[in-house]
Amino acid sequence: MDFEDIVFPPKITLCIKGKVLLLDRPWVMGILNITPDSFYAGSRVRVGSDEALKKAEQMITDGADILDIGGYSSRPGADEVGEEEEIERVVPAIQSIKHSFPEVLISVDTFRSQVAAAAVHAGADLVNDISAGELDKNMLDTVGGLKTPYIAMHMRGTPKDMQMQTDYDNILTEIMYYFSKKVADCRKAGIKDVIIDTGFGFSKTLEQNYWILKNLSYFKIIQQPILAGVSRKSMIYKTLKLNSEEALNGTTALNMVALINGANILRVHDVKEAKQTVTLYKQLYP
Repeated sequence: MDFEDIVFPPKITLCIKGKVLLLDRPWVMGILNITPDSFYAGSRVRVGSDEALKKAEQMITDGADILDIGGYSSRPGADEVGEEEEIERVVPAIQSIKHSFPEVLISVDTFRSQVAAAAVHAGADLVNDISAGELDKNMLDTVGGLKTPYIAMHMRGTPKDMQMQTDYDNILTEIMYYFSKKVADCRKAGIKDVIIDTGFGFSKTLEQNYWILKNLSYFKIIQQPILAGVSRKSMIYKTLKLNSEEALNGTTALNMVALINGANILRVHDVKEAKQTVTLYKQLYP
C-alpha cells in the first residue's frame, strides 16, 4: 500500500447479481433468526409463520441495508439442526421476503454449502459463514460458483467447543494471518467480494473481544470490507452485569466504537438504533 492509497483509499464495492453497489457509508444488517433457540429472544421468529415477513418489513422500514436470515443457532449448547430442516426454515422466509420486498438485500447465515446454494437460488444475495469454509470443505467452491459476496468470519473449532480454544500468542496477528490466507483461498475459489468478520464472541475471551474492537482498524490492511457483530452479546451484558434483553445501550456504544475503528457493516438486532448511530457517526466523520 503506497501513500496515495492511504490518503485516498480505494472505493469499496460489492457486485451483487450483476449490480455494482458502492459501500460508501456504513451499512446496517438486521438479524432475523428462524430458530427457537438463538441467544437473544427478540431476534427469533417461529418456523412456518408469517412473523419473518412482519419482522423483515419493520427492519426495512427502520432502514436495514441487508437482512441476515439464519436457521441454525450458533450459540454454545444450541440444538443440532439437520441440513434439510435448516433449508426448510430459511428458504420459505427468503422467498416470502423477496416476493414482498424484491429490492432488499438478503444474506443467508449458514456454514453449510447446500443450504447456501438453496438460499441463493431462493433469492439470497450474500452468504454469511461463521466458519469461513472450515466446517464444510465445499463452501468456498460453492460460493465461487454462485457468484455472490461472501462474509468470512474468524472462529476456531465449532460452536460447541469454540470457547475452549481461546489461547493465542498474539491474537491480532494470528487473525490477520487467518484472513490473509482465507481471502487468498476465496480468490482461488472464484469469490470476488469477501467481507471479513473478526468473530466477536467466537473462540475469544471477554478481554480479547475488547482488544480486537479497540484495534479493529488494524484489519483495514487486508483491504476488504469489515463487518462488526457485537449486538447484545455477552461481552456487553457480562461487563455491565445485565442480560441480553438489557444490552441495547451497551450495543449502541460499542457500535459507535466499531464504526470509528473502521467497520463498514454493523450486524445488529436493533436496526433503528444502529441507523441512528450511523447518522451520528457520519455527522462526526462526513
